[in-house]
Amino acid sequence: MAIGCTPGLAPAVALFRSLGDPTRLAILRRIATGEARVVDLTNELGLAQSTVSKHLACLRDCGLVDYRVEGRQSFYALTRPELLDLLRSAEQVLAATGEAVALCPVYGTPTGAAEATA
Repeated sequence: MAIGCTPGLAPAVALFRSLGDPTRLAILRRIATGEARVVDLTNELGLAQSTVSKHLACLRDCGLVDYRVEGRQSFYALTRPELLDLLRSAEQVLAATGEAVALCPVYGTPTGAAEATA
């Protein structure tokens, strides 16, 4: 059976694709420190409101974040505390592999670790 046909991998592939976008990963890392409003995320990450909103919608659709309404404001938070463990584990793997992932000719960046840490 080919890997692409393995039914059990589809959810994991979707999860890692959602985490693979730099903007969504930055949003998740910020929200992992505590609730945030769209305005907080735009100011802290230097992104346009439409960009933040689009990526938050994707993360909500994936079930990784949700929001609560307080007055006219929405506060976004992680829905699954296990996501923090996953992010920490990823950081440990990256620390253990050094610059190997950043220098990967397929998925790495042209300048390697310098952009990976930005």
